[in-house]
Amino acid sequence: MALNTSPDAPIPVGQVSRLIGGWIDRLGAVWVEGQITQLSRRPGAGVVFLTLRDPSHDISLSVTCYRAVFDEVADVVSEGARVVVHAKPEWYAPRGSLSLRAAAIRPVGVGELLARLEQLKKSLAAEGLFAAERKRPLPFLPQLVGLVCGRASAAERDVLENARHRWPAVRFEVRNVPVQGVHAVPRVIEAVAELDADPDVDVIVVARGGGSVEDLLPFSDEQLVRAVAACRTPVVSAIGHEPDTPLLDLVADLRASTPTDAAKRVVPDVGEELLRVRQLRDRALRCVTGHLEREERGLASVRARPSMERPQRMVDEREAHVAAFTERGRRAFGNRLDRADSELTHTHARVVGLSPAATLRRGYAVLQHADGSVVRAADEVAAEEELRARVAEGEFTVRAVVTPPA
Repeated sequence: MALNTSPDAPIPVGQVSRLIGGWIDRLGAVWVEGQITQLSRRPGAGVVFLTLRDPSHDISLSVTCYRAVFDEVADVVSEGARVVVHAKPEWYAPRGSLSLRAAAIRPVGVGELLARLEQLKKSLAAEGLFAAERKRPLPFLPQLVGLVCGRASAAERDVLENARHRWPAVRFEVRNVPVQGVHAVPRVIEAVAELDADPDVDVIVVARGGGSVEDLLPFSDEQLVRAVAACRTPVVSAIGHEPDTPLLDLVADLRASTPTDAAKRVVPDVGEELLRVRQLRDRALRCVTGHLEREERGLASVRARPSMERPQRMVDEREAHVAAFTERGRRAFGNRLDRADSELTHTHARVVGLSPAATLRRGYAVLQHADGSVVRAADEVAAEEELRARVAEGEFTVRAVVTPPA
């Protein structure tokens, strides 16, 4: 229950400490797993002091046990070992400190660790953290490579020397961290987060040499696996040797069998790239040369055609056709003119033969009144009327004489 306190009615420190001790006493004994970071066995002392740490978090608890309890596992337990402790939480009221009183200590064996890792592997795989579609391709030529490794380690030397041998201009941002022990997981997570936050880092390499299963356990930690899965920068895992497969290998964007292999996979070989450039250049030159040669042959074939060799031949042929059509048109038009002239001559002859003038030339005359009208009947003429007589070669005046009927 919450205490009713106020600035005017506070409770003493001792009472607070006793209350906390009472609450902790109700917890009872628990099984706790952790990694031993400190071990103190004073000669002649009946109590052994340990510090138990959570490998994934920066949290530690003090553990005490009787020497007889520890002696049962003293041959297999040392600093850095993982253990399971059956202990009861105790509160030391005078100093306000919490500790665990261990009644039993069990070392975590390799088989048990591997079984737990397999269970964790299945759980993370079910979440999709190891899915192939999550893998991101590495940049072809990274300008800055982030490297997380142990200080002055063989893994650091292998990565740096091999990468610079392959591509001398490559730059590295190195983060030296513990790669085993209780501080490895938080420090590796911190280093990966720092490099991932740097926009200049193109790829991150987490490298460590070989070791036992226990030595490589930090790289199968769930918190580290999730931290790498959340990175925006591609991550390369180069942990141990070829047979070693920590969970970091599965979540990383690329698994390298060794740190040396990581250097080869991260940066290209300048000699190989120059050779590839020369090969591509030669290939391009051959393609262009072949294309030009084919076009030249095609152009020569086109130029060898009669129409291209003597382009005026087509004009000459067309000119001959035009001349033939012109002559044909001229003949046709001349024939039409001749026929029309002949027809016109015949028509003219007929018209002339039937015209009044022709009739007059045969001796006939046309009589006209003074007003020019033609005399067609005798009764149209009055006695003594002067008429005009028109003949073929002129005209003259006549006087009409009326003859009485017989």
